[in-house]
Amino acid sequence: MTAQYASIIDVRRIPHHKRHALIFGTFDALPDGEALQLINDHDPKPLYYQLEERAADAFEWTYLEAGPSQWRVQIAKRDGAFGHDAGDSCCSGGSCGG
Repeated sequence: MTAQYASIIDVRRIPHHKRHALIFGTFDALPDGEALQLINDHDPKPLYYQLEERAADAFEWTYLEAGPSQWRVQIAKRDGAFGHDAGDSCCSGGSCGG
């Protein structure tokens, strides 16, 4: 993985209640093989566990900087992690009710 990022998210300036939704949305929109960089003022380990629950085999988590005042994490979407684009799903953006 190169130092190029599809997105850099500095969550220090984002209200707490909006952070994870923004990060998940950005990750979901990443093309396979691309990465985002997350910047935070504390260890985002709870986010790691949430991503692991959502998509355990679909991402790679790499600490680029680990405190004490700033954490930077590279979150990469693995190639072929989902097998298809979310847009191909019948549930994409709607509900599956048949």
